[in-house]
Amino acid sequence: MHAARRPPRALVDFLSEDGRPPLRLAFEGCREVLRADTLAEVRTVLQAAERHAAAGAWCVGFVRYEAAPAFDAAFEVHPADGPLVWFGVFDSAAPWPDAPAAGAWSTGPWQSELARAAFDARIARIHQAIRGGETYQINLTEPLSSGFQGEAEAWFRALQREQPQGYAAFIDTGEEQLLSVSPELFFDWDGERIRSRPMKGTAPRGDDALSDARQAAALLASEKERAENLMIVDLIRNDLSRIARPHSVKVEQLFQARAWPTVWQMTSDVLARTREGTGLVDVFEALFPCGSVTGVPKVRATGLIRSLETAPRGVYCGAAGVLRPGGGAIFNVPIRTVQLRDGRAVCGIGSGITIDARPEGEWDEWRNKRRFLEAAAAPFTLIETLRLEGGVFIHGDAHLARLQASAAHFGFGWDGARVRQALDGLLAGHAEGAWRVRLLLDAAGQPKAEAFAFAPTATPVRIRLATRPMETVHPDFLRHKTSRRAHYSRFEPTEPGIFDTLLHNTDGEVTEFTRGNLAALTPDGDWITPPLSAGLLPGVGRGRWLAEGRIREARLTVDALPQMRALAFVNSLRGWLPAELVD
Repeated sequence: MHAARRPPRALVDFLSEDGRPPLRLAFEGCREVLRADTLAEVRTVLQAAERHAAAGAWCVGFVRYEAAPAFDAAFEVHPADGPLVWFGVFDSAAPWPDAPAAGAWSTGPWQSELARAAFDARIARIHQAIRGGETYQINLTEPLSSGFQGEAEAWFRALQREQPQGYAAFIDTGEEQLLSVSPELFFDWDGERIRSRPMKGTAPRGDDALSDARQAAALLASEKERAENLMIVDLIRNDLSRIARPHSVKVEQLFQARAWPTVWQMTSDVLARTREGTGLVDVFEALFPCGSVTGVPKVRATGLIRSLETAPRGVYCGAAGVLRPGGGAIFNVPIRTVQLRDGRAVCGIGSGITIDARPEGEWDEWRNKRRFLEAAAAPFTLIETLRLEGGVFIHGDAHLARLQASAAHFGFGWDGARVRQALDGLLAGHAEGAWRVRLLLDAAGQPKAEAFAFAPTATPVRIRLATRPMETVHPDFLRHKTSRRAHYSRFEPTEPGIFDTLLHNTDGEVTEFTRGNLAALTPDGDWITPPLSAGLLPGVGRGRWLAEGRIREARLTVDALPQMRALAFVNSLRGWLPAELVD
């Protein structure tokens, strides 16, 4: 037993397999802490946790990546920065607390010591090792760090909103906190059947439903990503065979694309039936660390990782999970995971490097993977702005379809009947005249509708071109309408008589207004609107006029803007407004 600053506690929200209900539980009243600080203690602690679970207790905890040599001395790791194994023993579990965690939190800017030149050099070294026959693939990672203030659980719940439906665990040991919202299953074992789901292959989400589907299809069709995934599948099959009954190792759902709010990930399932007498130590000895976070072959991969990376990984890339009462265990691979201690937050980011990997592509993948940190930094709601006229919501079905798509993308709760009920509640007091309706949806799926007086807009509206391009913005907050609008607000006009500002991106492409989309009449007599790839909201009005053939998508640059014969501000609320560009 070690003295702790606070009583240990935990929250676990794990998907379960084979028809079992998910584990959504809270743990308080820890009666014992099991902890290994040396490699010699690792097996002993795992065996003790297994005994407690067999006797009816819940054991919740983690295994640091640096515990690997306890299972095979050939694994090479950095010295650990905390306990190699930690488990809290709990006599019972409480239901998951649906109420949001109280308290504020904040982080500073996320920093990395890895410069781009050093990143490129590490990939070059891995390519050299692959060409020399040392390895086929290496999982390269780097820690990001930041200061942290506030309530750790509140931050965990915010992170989970950005990475829903995975294997989320909040573990407070009293000395440090683990905030894991990992989408990757390490293993789910009921004492006989064991399933592992390695995750290899990443693609960013698309700008709209069509491009999103194309991104998923491209990921599944990518020879590079499939080869990367298959290498790890073969490694997991080999690892499982060490504890499996003969001929029981099988691959299910090879190459599946799974959607997360910021990325698509490719997964595959490997199953086996374990031999009689297999214990938790045997499972870890066969599988740990997971091949998806090392590379192939595993032992040589850990040696290369040790030489390339400058700091311990900690719980990141280790294992975090639960031992169930009566036996069986489920653990994630802690990616998308933050480790907190003494006001400092650390989060690892990484990817698998094969011979086909290119530095610019991997650098972009790392940026995509860290977006869940940035997105969680400020809670937001989804927004739809509708026109209510004569007791009818104009294009109401299209607005609700867009809202539902955004809710699915971000993992927000959705109850279509409740959303419609919120809108219908406005009808009694606003059955006549025209109204601007603001419909909000929070992460829990709670809708709120408000109506405001609405007057027709005199035309033509006067607009100005932004004096500078819009800085790089998380694409989710361009293609989905949310309350996170600082990137628009700073461009909203303050000059009397100016209706809106016309925006453009860093590539010199015209995009949209701060409150609507653009239509432009070309010298050839065609009405065009910038494509979504330029970075803009897929407005409901814009979608309607595209479907009717009144406008078509085409790239429009700032330099070409003076050549346009006419401009229009378009959205569902105000319709089609002729616009005049003011110099």
